[in-house]
Amino acid sequence: MSSPAVTYARQNQPRFLDELKALLRIPSVSTLPENKGDCRRTAEALASELTCIGMENARLIETEGHPLVYADWLHAQAKPGAPADRSSSAGWKPTALFYGHYDVQPTDPLEEWLSPPFEPVVRDGNLYARGAADDKGQVWAQIKALESLMASNGKLPLNVRLLFEGDEEVGGEGIAQFVASKPPELKADFALISDTELFAPGLPTLCVGLRGMIYTELEVHGARSDLHSGMYGGAAPNPFMALAQMLARLKDEDGRILIPGFYDDIIPPSPEELQAWRSLPFDEEQYRISEVGSRTLVGEPGYSVLERTWARPTLDVHGIPGGFTGAGAKTVIPAKALAKVSMRLVPGMKPAKIFALYKAYAEKIAPAGVDVEVRLISAGDPCLIPVDNRYIQAATRALKEVWGRETVFIRSGGSVPIVGDFARHLGIPSVMMGFGLPDDNIHAPNEKFHLRNFELGIESIMRFLEEAGR
Repeated sequence: MSSPAVTYARQNQPRFLDELKALLRIPSVSTLPENKGDCRRTAEALASELTCIGMENARLIETEGHPLVYADWLHAQAKPGAPADRSSSAGWKPTALFYGHYDVQPTDPLEEWLSPPFEPVVRDGNLYARGAADDKGQVWAQIKALESLMASNGKLPLNVRLLFEGDEEVGGEGIAQFVASKPPELKADFALISDTELFAPGLPTLCVGLRGMIYTELEVHGARSDLHSGMYGGAAPNPFMALAQMLARLKDEDGRILIPGFYDDIIPPSPEELQAWRSLPFDEEQYRISEVGSRTLVGEPGYSVLERTWARPTLDVHGIPGGFTGAGAKTVIPAKALAKVSMRLVPGMKPAKIFALYKAYAEKIAPAGVDVEVRLISAGDPCLIPVDNRYIQAATRALKEVWGRETVFIRSGGSVPIVGDFARHLGIPSVMMGFGLPDDNIHAPNEKFHLRNFELGIESIMRFLEEAGR
């Protein structure tokens, strides 16, 4: 692939990397109150950059959480004399809605980082920093693709709107409300999302399916206050013991979830999709060693690892805060215990229904002497994107040209709730074209972004926009 835009991008790659490093130095951790100002500073930096590269109407949109960043460029025109309507492919130029998020996960455990998480460093062809792959590096690839096209051509091959959020890592409620209001600023034909990964190094990949999620808190209450275990042990209920008993009854020893009705509505992958997955270059033992790092893999019998992570629902416990955890001994029976529990959902499953089933079951299995409160923290729908729409096909052609290999279609075990919001409220498909790698350690210490993927990601986005705007 050779064009003025590609030449510009390659010549300016050192500057692009320096700019990304500057963005990564801002600790935009959305979940921590002390980083609220850093999140706003990141949003302001993005809005300023969008103006600098030629985007228009760049501004912050306030939400109850961290601000959204919006900008657009809407001057792409059809061929002279062509009818300006969508009944003729030559008579209109589509509008792309770019999406990404600038917030990042916390850095703990800090002692496991080989270099400070907000001091980006390059080692072995990778850029290490919190947010390098998830999602600042991929957002910057989008922005630099637009800059390269504008700087070399003076225009874009289609119309563009951009919407970046700062609450993705904490549920994305602000952007969900904004999208649900269907503002004119979001009128588009498709969304471009760069927040996913390649299936394997050098293998161009489009993600066409995501699991949904519900994130909950399960709280168990016992006595009115903490009690001395010597005086009351054996008579007073222990919320931690009750909570442990309840959690143990959510799944059986084989990993099957025991909530009645949980699996009723699942839409399984087609035989063709399963066959395509079996053809992917996947080594289960290498996956166990290099990505999971456990003695063995677990999960439902009868399903492959890719089926279990892409097309089967899960239930996981993320934390059990509370009680006495300090040095030494304190013989206390806590008055309450809390567990953070999430469920990943697959196509066919509805978050509201699954939460209702889970809540009813948790209340039913609560041991005597305790009260249970089940709270929904956030929810997102699962999604499947048809691969025969014109934008997925344009992306397939672009990726093959840039990477020199056939594009593969995969699902992701993760959740990107905005994909469902775009489909439900705006009626547009999403092209999930990401450039991370499975071992990028997102949400973990030593997060990284492979620099070659950053470079080819920029070129892929440029080529895709040209294909989509034809």
